[in-house]
Amino acid sequence: MSLRTPIQRDATLPDGRVVHIRIGVADDSYIPRREMNTVTVEVFDDDKHLAAVTTVLDVDQDSEARALLQEVVSGLESGELPPTAGAIEPLADQLRSA
Repeated sequence: MSLRTPIQRDATLPDGRVVHIRIGVADDSYIPRREMNTVTVEVFDDDKHLAAVTTVLDVDQDSEARALLQEVVSGLESGELPPTAGAIEPLADQLRSA
């Protein structure tokens, strides 16, 4: 599986808001997805983007991306992580192994 097809989950924050977390190749209207290799984590609600950071993941690191997604969802739902780029970036910068 490739992260050119993003993975996504919802998380319910302690204040009751639902946010969506997406990990996959970044969207770029100028560069075809098949040529992109930058994997991002994005957090957004129904109205706006709340955070977007690049990761150290390669496009073929699906299981590592799923582990990162679980970690972000757990942190957001517990209140340990606020839905900000500054809070999520340290997780996105960690090397992971399958």
